[in-house]
Amino acid sequence: MTKIFQQIKPILFGLLALPVVSCTQTQQSDTEKDFTQYVNPFIGTAFTGHTFPGATYPLGMMQPGPETGNFSWEYCSGYFYDDERINGFSQNRLNGTGCVDLGDLLMQPFSGEKRDDLSSSFDKATEKASPGYYAVELADNEVGVEITTAPHVAFHRYTFAKDKPANLLADFQSGLVWTQDKLFTHVLDNEVTFENDRLITGYTRRTEWVERTYYFAIEFDKPILSSEQLESRDPREKAPRYILTFDMQDDPTLQMKIAMSTTSVEGAKKNLAAEVSGWDFDEVHRDAKKAWNSYLSRVEIEGTEDDKVNFYTSLYHLYIQPNNIADVDGCYVGPNREITQSPTGKFYSTLSQWDTFRAAFPMYTILSPEIIADLVNSMVDYSKQKGHLPIWTLMGQETFTMIGNHSIPMIVDAYLKGFDGFDAEKAYREIKRSITESRHYKSGWEIYDQYCYYPYDLIKVESVSRTLECGFDDYAAAQMAKKLGKAEDYEFFMKRAGYYRNLFDNETNTMRPKDSKGEWLSPFDPYELAHADSQIGGHYTEGNALQYTWHVMQDIPGLIELMGGKEAAGKVLDYLFNTTQETTGTLSDVTGLIGQYAHGNEPSHHVAYIYSFLDRPEETQRLIRQITTDFYRNKPDGLIGNDDCGQMSAWYMFSAMGFYPMDPVSGELVIGAPQIPKATINTGNGKYFTMEAKNLSEENMYVEKIELNGQPYDKKFITHEDITNGSTLVFYMTNSPKK
Repeated sequence: MTKIFQQIKPILFGLLALPVVSCTQTQQSDTEKDFTQYVNPFIGTAFTGHTFPGATYPLGMMQPGPETGNFSWEYCSGYFYDDERINGFSQNRLNGTGCVDLGDLLMQPFSGEKRDDLSSSFDKATEKASPGYYAVELADNEVGVEITTAPHVAFHRYTFAKDKPANLLADFQSGLVWTQDKLFTHVLDNEVTFENDRLITGYTRRTEWVERTYYFAIEFDKPILSSEQLESRDPREKAPRYILTFDMQDDPTLQMKIAMSTTSVEGAKKNLAAEVSGWDFDEVHRDAKKAWNSYLSRVEIEGTEDDKVNFYTSLYHLYIQPNNIADVDGCYVGPNREITQSPTGKFYSTLSQWDTFRAAFPMYTILSPEIIADLVNSMVDYSKQKGHLPIWTLMGQETFTMIGNHSIPMIVDAYLKGFDGFDAEKAYREIKRSITESRHYKSGWEIYDQYCYYPYDLIKVESVSRTLECGFDDYAAAQMAKKLGKAEDYEFFMKRAGYYRNLFDNETNTMRPKDSKGEWLSPFDPYELAHADSQIGGHYTEGNALQYTWHVMQDIPGLIELMGGKEAAGKVLDYLFNTTQETTGTLSDVTGLIGQYAHGNEPSHHVAYIYSFLDRPEETQRLIRQITTDFYRNKPDGLIGNDDCGQMSAWYMFSAMGFYPMDPVSGELVIGAPQIPKATINTGNGKYFTMEAKNLSEENMYVEKIELNGQPYDKKFITHEDITNGSTLVFYMTNSPKK
């Protein structure tokens, strides 16, 4: 036992002795089931998952936790499981993204004398995480650290070595950035005010993925005895770093609350007063745990311990975002950079639309219908300010990352499923404006309409992927237009939804780049990876021709016909999964390869389900087993790619229950094969949807027959209404393929 632990309060012994995925500190009522015990926040923190183990609150603005590294793609979340040192504890971060930002307000406690390097080694056995809680012992710094959070307030509790000065590095220059040089230039403006010996306030304007301003209020439960401003490391630094020493008053424990706001210091203070007015760390933790259980408990599954951990960790990842960035009074700063009052009191950002429209948003419509109207209103309000619906927003600002405008299928999905609480006509106007008026550099609708595809000599990068992804947005817009009685718009958008046909090359059986003269790109390598946001460039988005050929989610039967029918299309699909030829070039996002199918990236996520349209459902069933077994594991490197704000996790949840939203605005979920024995979803109003997989085992991966509500069922899909109206879906599993 180290010296520091001989001096830490007895309560910390119990905390740090618990298993990694256990819920610490608070006790659950005997009548309540604790689903947080099945969440392992360390899943995805190694390899390329880019997740993190810090404290979180469902849909909250804060994600305080450890920072083990910076200055590279590997540190999009600021944490990598294999690292041996912790640099400090920052207050927010992104979950599973491929871009870097956040990591604001780095704090590092230490006992004793100041050192040049205040990072600390730590014993992995002392590192604990559960929803709403993180703890670790900093060995070099002789401090026991605990962190919890409210929606807008991070709460730290430090236990210092007895009889040694209790110090804190408060780094206002900190932040996650792509390169070390950017650490000195990403802060554009900063102000820090010591309002008294227990309260520090201020703001920072910074840039990385987006330019934004955050305001903060930092409060301590002990007075600051002294503050020493450190020398700047570079003349370009705009923000200070302090060593704060505290008057501990014979108590080894220091508590710190950090509230943040997009609007003002007063906004941060309001958030602090409303959410964490006192100093009861355990109460804040209990509230966070209760909030997480309210979401986790909406699905109850049966299965092995690993089944439960994989499923509930996936559900946990799903609700780390989107993030409500509005203050407790409903004020926020959006893309117009002005303080705006939200009519609903909420404003959601970090929707990661290119990823999450596929499965995460459809899962929200099932598990958390109460947030859907707020999500739609947030997108529409954003569009009114910016002139187009959000593409990929962070803290209310547009990143313009990825392609298409997949806010559109999200809004249409909500509208077609009957959600209210938003103005459908206003929402449709923003949809139409976003894909007919060239309001930003990734639109180019005049070119799209003139050529009926994006020619690669005019659209220099991602021309094929942009054509295909815009086609799905067009299809979604058409469905809303149809239901609203806008026949002319319906015809217009449905015509554009078929533009994918203009890029299909019968010779190579791929979606191939074509120039403005109608000539194919030559020479052409369908294995060549491309991505505009990297140095590679090219005609595809985080993928190649073999993968993107299948990105016609709105018209799989039409694509099959284009390929020459089911038998011919089956041969092309077989080749995708079975080819042994490697990709030309490498991309960090293209992982989880089965042949050329890449499960680690979203454009492939629906492809295994296409076999069901080829009358070969057994191939879908076999592949779903392979993917869930190999690419989702209860280990730090258990995710095969970036979690991408919950999309990778949502794929697992749907597939484990036996179905998937291939066309996410249709309300239809294509049937695959369940991977867990039973799942029960509380759909509200006293209704439950139950999926049961009889005879499921390692050998029995195939579906023999299906019953819905006790009757034989032979459709390729179930519907959203089947689930939300309450029903029972029973799979009978067997060890041999059945047609």
